[in-house]
Amino acid sequence: MLAKVFSFGVLGIEAYPIEIEVDVAHGLPAVTLVGLLDTAIRESRERVKGAIKNSGFQWPAERVTVNLAPSDLKKEGACFDLAIALGVLAATNQLDGQRLKEFFILGELSLDGSLRPVRGILPISLGIAQANHKNIILPWQNAPESAIVSGVRVFALKTLREAVQFLHNPETIAPFQLDLARLFQQSTHYELDFSEVKGQLAAKRALEVAVAGAHNIVMIGPPGSGKTMLAKRIATIMPDLTLEEAIEVTKIHSVAGTLVNKDGLMHLRPFRSPHHSTSSAALAGGGTLPQPGEISLAHQGVLFLDELPEFRRDALETLRQPLEDGLIRICRIKKSLQFPASFMLVAAMNPCPCGALGQLKSGCRCSTTQVYKYQSKISGPLLDRIDIHIEVPETKYQELSSSLPAESSAQIKERVNKTRAIQRERFKNEGILNNNLMNHKQVRRFCALGKEESELLKIAMAELNFSARAYDKILKVSRTIADLAGSENIKIEHLAEAIQYRSLDRNFLI
Repeated sequence: MLAKVFSFGVLGIEAYPIEIEVDVAHGLPAVTLVGLLDTAIRESRERVKGAIKNSGFQWPAERVTVNLAPSDLKKEGACFDLAIALGVLAATNQLDGQRLKEFFILGELSLDGSLRPVRGILPISLGIAQANHKNIILPWQNAPESAIVSGVRVFALKTLREAVQFLHNPETIAPFQLDLARLFQQSTHYELDFSEVKGQLAAKRALEVAVAGAHNIVMIGPPGSGKTMLAKRIATIMPDLTLEEAIEVTKIHSVAGTLVNKDGLMHLRPFRSPHHSTSSAALAGGGTLPQPGEISLAHQGVLFLDELPEFRRDALETLRQPLEDGLIRICRIKKSLQFPASFMLVAAMNPCPCGALGQLKSGCRCSTTQVYKYQSKISGPLLDRIDIHIEVPETKYQELSSSLPAESSAQIKERVNKTRAIQRERFKNEGILNNNLMNHKQVRRFCALGKEESELLKIAMAELNFSARAYDKILKVSRTIADLAGSENIKIEHLAEAIQYRSLDRNFLI
């Protein structure tokens, strides 16, 4: 007998419908799974067989064939276990197969018949919201994430036996309800705060400018100067996620299996800090069926690269496209996928291999050639895409021991929000949200300079050997500094500060 069950698969971060056909026919007992499947799905024959037997149902002593269509798309994961098991029960008349047509079914099975959570539920729910019927059966742990999507009726279950009982009597279980408005209005709380950082006023100012205009930044300073401490607190001064941004971020982390929130929705902006030994594939994403990498996992948040020159050259070069386009394309022979990658790049590095260059207390042991080779590990095109270069010197004892209160993240965030509001109003008809996203035409329009400012920039370009891309970056940062000051026009002090934020272009450290 033939039974059909409907489910969903995920390709990249988008979902697509899958029809599972289960045929039980006379012949030697065997289980055959077809449909371009990965190892996890092929192993489901053992999980499904054990779950059915241990749930008190009969496994057919006949030939069982399971087909997952469409057969030309690669399928992976254990999310089809429950659907296959229900299909087998329907094909052997232990379950009414007509009921199955009203639901999309997902879930991994344990050998005892209990359900385990699966990845990618949010994009699947978004796909179901566009389908003819909008009922989904899934593990109870995935229910909050699925219920984020309005219009989808979520039935959260714990075991295979409970799923069969529910299909026999659907009125016994009500759809899972989630108050999304109340959930999203919960206060955003960070454990870290800028008030914990002593001194480093110049670095804090640079970070405020960077966040206010969504500019990328690199911090240069000796070990122990507080670069990592500052970086970890950047998310605390970024504007709160909107609901649309939160869903977009949750969607990526759901597919990657890095979603840890019990309520199914990410409230805080991501902060990703991969080790410097990370490969280009781990950073950009990849695999036979490409999965999001660190670049995409940092979407709408912060990607922090500590010890920047220690990263592999090919890994760093993968940043160039997403820094320009806000997305990354992963190409394979049979498939090309696109992942969102709009993040704020924050990098940190020592001024030289020993880290003591420019410090009075400890002399640098590196030769000029060693310093040059160390800093040259970062390519010119990548540096051009980093708007702000700020030096972070050693913190003095007087600053560390000071009892004076430092400015809190909430105070800085208030100024950032006001500045972002100015930019939203300015660009409301331009299709962008902040200064960093301005194209060359928009830079000419919104970053016009007066005579005195133009002369200063002309001198800086000639004397400091800035590139054409650095020219645009200086104007964008100047526009942000002016916005922070509430100035309609870019003044000479705004431009001068922006020029100071290009220290690596000036070869200041060598």
